[in-house]
Amino acid sequence: MNRLLLLLPFAALIGMSALSTVTYQVDTSGSVIVWKGYKVTGEHTGTVRLKSGELQFTDGKLTGGSFEADMTTITCTDLEGPTAEKLVGHLKSDDFFGVQKYPTARFVITKAFPTDTKGNYRIVGNLTIKETTKEVRFNAQVTENSNQVKASGKLTIDRSDYNVRYGSGSFFDNLGDKTIYDEFDLNVTIVAKK
Repeated sequence: MNRLLLLLPFAALIGMSALSTVTYQVDTSGSVIVWKGYKVTGEHTGTVRLKSGELQFTDGKLTGGSFEADMTTITCTDLEGPTAEKLVGHLKSDDFFGVQKYPTARFVITKAFPTDTKGNYRIVGNLTIKETTKEVRFNAQVTENSNQVKASGKLTIDRSDYNVRYGSGSFFDNLGDKTIYDEFDLNVTIVAKK
């Protein structure tokens, strides 16, 4: 009986050492965040590029990872010319994301739960914008082959949680049709390679 008890920790160590962890580096040229913001009179869309990141897989399952978004790359895709430039300039200003002081936003996976055998996951992680960190949860689709991983998911974020309050009806009265809604969407597509 005592011998069996002594062998159990060794058996556990052997089982742990059999786990195979692979790290994929984010391909920033193939990855993008598409944002969509909403206001009383309509909506706007655009993109943000990724600066860096990685995804970790253990025995073929997503177990961790992180990425940094380069906030200086914000674009607007539904407007053109000076109108688009004005909106992008405003988004980069201190009224919104203050990209001169806060040039990156960061997301770190804390938990990843497979919800089926087809690459669908429930992701839990910490999102940091303007040095404020909040936990977020969302669904993601992940596919892995021998050399590349593709992951995509949609997050709905309350900007007021990150001290982005310009034009928010939650903080300012009598905005009328100039009200900008607090929630905005981020559609994240990540391509990562060994």
